Amino acid sequence: MAGADPLALQRNIILALLIAVAAAAWALLVLQQSGMDAGMSMEMYSPTMGMTAPVFLAVWIIMMVAMMFPTAAPMILMFHRVQTGKMGRGETFVSTWAFVAGYMLVWGATGALAFAGAVAGELLAAQAGMSAATAARIGGVLVIVAGAYQLSPLKDLCLAKCRTPLGFILTSWRDGHWGAVRMGLTHGLYCLGCCWLLFVALFPLGMMHIAAMAVVTLLVFAEKTLPAGGRIAKVSGIALLLYGATVLVFPHALPTFQAADGMTMN
Repeated sequence: MAGADPLALQRNIILALLIAVAAAAWALLVLQQSGMDAGMSMEMYSPTMGMTAPVFLAVWIIMMVAMMFPTAAPMILMFHRVQTGKMGRGETFVSTWAFVAGYMLVWGATGALAFAGAVAGELLAAQAGMSAATAARIGGVLVIVAGAYQLSPLKDLCLAKCRTPLGFILTSWRDGHWGAVRMGLTHGLYCLGCCWLLFVALFPLGMMHIAAMAVVTLLVFAEKTLPAGGRIAKVSGIALLLYGATVLVFPHALPTFQAADGMTMN
């Protein structure tokens, strides 16, 4: 009997590691939410979730690992396949994790920007004496903007790059370790372009709302991997527009409304 294909074995190991790390990240997020007491649960619905910058960034990175590793797996596996082929031809082999490191640098930097925006939002809300209904309606506007972006040409452009791993490899290849990091950065930017407003919409929905995070993860995965991914993005955009409009009329339809009403903004 012929031996196992080494490339297939390596791909399976990398895929298993990606899935295991993502599953561990999801488990950490679920444990963190389930371990919160009532007061901390209310803080969870504030933009910064009551966290300091280092803690927020750590939680953000865990969230990105949980939500983005499954969707980035096809591109990561394609990168490894090409590198294995180069090694077979006697060329320099670059670890796939250099590509992953570049990819995660993008999401780490995004987390720092997200925290800055969250702090600014909390300060603005406190100074303006914003009511829970007003805060919810602002959240509804963010959801509408996210829905509109789903229908935009820029979304289509970024999604096309993310849906074609081989096309990305052919047009964005860079040799060497720093080249791999640069490729990871580039792919991370395209990923960010695909879904950054979906993550912005998570703030009014509740950053640590596990159900909302799961829906966004499934949506991003479907957009990137299913044959109908482009149409799914359009349908989700229309759904977000309708939901955001509903929140403008009925602010209590936002999951964070009740929590905000019990905090100092009422």
